[in-house]
Amino acid sequence: MKSKVLLVVSILFGLMFINSGLNKLFNYMPMPENIPAEMLEVMGAFETIGWLMPLVAGVEILGGILVIFKPLRTLGAVMLFPILVGIMLLHIVNEPSGLVIGLVFFAIELWLLYEGREKLKPLFGA
Repeated sequence: MKSKVLLVVSILFGLMFINSGLNKLFNYMPMPENIPAEMLEVMGAFETIGWLMPLVAGVEILGGILVIFKPLRTLGAVMLFPILVGIMLLHIVNEPSGLVIGLVFFAIELWLLYEGREKLKPLFGA
């Protein structure tokens, strides 16, 4: 039962990151109208660094694809970890209203890393 729940959560988690990465590249989802000015300023700063958003988008797409497939799930979770840390920090510092969903995704990320802990042991010399 736990493996089926993990599979469904992994698929949804991966699809969310694939969608997010594709949206960064092709801008097909409209921006909400009630975004605070400070958040728009932060997003504008990210976009002035021309290579940053395509890099994040590529990592999100690749990490999302890898998370869906069980043998590569831990690698995908490791790739997405820095992005999720950035999401958490962005919401803690700039926009606390998105913190709840950020915490949910961060908890899923930690669960995926925990489930793949045996694969991560060589990374930490254990």
